[in-house]
Amino acid sequence: MRNRLLARFFSILFGTMLIPGFASAENNGILGSWARGDGNARVRIAPCGGALCAINTWIRDPSSDEHVGDRLVMKVSGGDSSMSGTAYDPQRKLNYRLDINYGSQSMQTRGCVLAGIVCKSISWTRVSR
Repeated sequence: MRNRLLARFFSILFGTMLIPGFASAENNGILGSWARGDGNARVRIAPCGGALCAINTWIRDPSSDEHVGDRLVMKVSGGDSSMSGTAYDPQRKLNYRLDINYGSQSMQTRGCVLAGIVCKSISWTRVSR
């Protein structure tokens, strides 16, 4: 049961969306559309309230636990190419610790649960700004 829950967590967290933070000039570099490295999902990162949201815009397998419109609300801060903070998945009522490293065309996200004991990284490629 526990392994199944962790597998579901990672498919949701890193499969659907995963990024954002406080909407400010310092993190405008991650705003836009991104394709997940495995080719199974795309998200649009945009300001939402006082945070950033990564919203699923396309999912390869709509029968999975990921859906178009799912949202990840991120509160992160950082510099020109990296950010750290927290993420909240309102669909599943889950909280994560998140680190993001990004450039103009690529992004790497690392999310953790269980006090940082269980983590997973995902690569992303920019689709558009």
